[in-house]
Amino acid sequence: MSLQGKGFFIWKIRDCESGNPQAIASLAQSSGYTHILIKVADGPYVYNINTTTGADLVPPALQALRSRGIKVWGWHYVYGSNPVGEANIAIQRIQNLGLEGYVIDAEAEFKQPGRETAARTLMSRLRNAFPTLPIALSSYRFPSYHRSFPWQTFLEYCDYNMPQVYWEQAHNPDAQLRRCVSEFQALSPVRPIIPTGPAYKVNGWAPTPADIVTFLDTARALNLSAANFFSWDECRRDLPTIWNTIAAYTWNIQPPPPDIAQQFITALNSGNPDTVVALYHPDAVHVTAARTIQGSQAIRAWYTNLLRQLLPQATFTLTSLSGSGNSRHFTWTAQSSQGNVRNGSDTLGIFDGKIAYHYTSFSIT
Repeated sequence: MSLQGKGFFIWKIRDCESGNPQAIASLAQSSGYTHILIKVADGPYVYNINTTTGADLVPPALQALRSRGIKVWGWHYVYGSNPVGEANIAIQRIQNLGLEGYVIDAEAEFKQPGRETAARTLMSRLRNAFPTLPIALSSYRFPSYHRSFPWQTFLEYCDYNMPQVYWEQAHNPDAQLRRCVSEFQALSPVRPIIPTGPAYKVNGWAPTPADIVTFLDTARALNLSAANFFSWDECRRDLPTIWNTIAAYTWNIQPPPPDIAQQFITALNSGNPDTVVALYHPDAVHVTAARTIQGSQAIRAWYTNLLRQLLPQATFTLTSLSGSGNSRHFTWTAQSSQGNVRNGSDTLGIFDGKIAYHYTSFSIT
C-alpha cells in the first residue's frame, strides 16, 4: 500500500530530539506525520550506530514510532563501487529491523560510466530477496538534466519514485514539482511519485513558509499520495518556522479501500454472484482441485452454484490474510443451513487491482 500524507527523512538519529526515541515519536505524532524514513545504511556499512557503544540506534526509534501508528521505512545512500556489499547490508538491515519499506538514495556516483551494471546488480539482489517489499528510488528531480543516470534500471525494480524536488536558490516549488512529475511520467517505467521537499538551508538560501505550503498544495493538486521532507535533523536545528509550517499543514487522508481479500469476503456475503465477479479480471482463471475455468461467464456460473445451491445465505468470515503487492493468501470459514466450511484456503494473483488468478480449496461438511 502506498504511503499517504506527510513524512520526514531522518539522517542522524543522535541529532533528532537529542536522540531520544520517545521524544522523536511523540513529536512525529503531534506533527501529523504518517511515516518516517530513517537512514539505516551507507554504502556497504550499517548507519546510525553509536560509535562509542556500538549500539544500533534504529530499533528503539522504530519501535517508539510504530507504537504510535507511524510507518517506518529505511533509507540507504549507495555508491555503486561495491553493489554486492551494498545489497547485502540492505538485506541484512531490512531483515533485522523489519522495515515496512526501503529507499535507495542514488546520486552522482551512478552517472559514472559502467554504473548501470552496478545498479542492476544491487537492485536485482535486493528485489530477489524481498519480492513484495515496497522499494523506492530517491534521486534527482529532473531526469532531463541527468541523462547518464540509469533511471530505467533503478525504476524497473522499484515500486515508487521519491525525487528530490529541492528548489534551491528559488521560490517556485509549484513549477518545479509540476515539471518533475511531467518529466517522470514521460520516462519508462512510470512509478507513483512521492516527492521530497527541502527543509534545510544552504548558501544563504532557505525555503519560506509560503514555499512549503505551495509545495504541499501542489502535491495534493497533482493527486500525489504523500510528500516528504529532508531532513528532520537540519530543520529542527536551523529552521523551526519551517518545521512548524509543515507540522501545521493538514493533509486529509482518504481511508484506504479494504484489501481485495476483504472485498472478496464482503462480496460473498452479499450473496450476489455479479458482485463477486466484478472483482475479477475479465480473463481471470479460477482453479479448484476439480477443475480450472476461465472468463467472467464461467466464473459467474461457478459462484451462482456456490452461493445459491451449495452454501445459500452463508456467512463468510476472513480468518487470516498474508501477502502484499500482487499476491494474497487468506483463509476463511463459512456457515450455512446447507453446510459449513472450516478449512477455506485461497491464493490470489492480482493485476491492475483485479483478481487475475484464484486458487481455492475448501470442503463443505
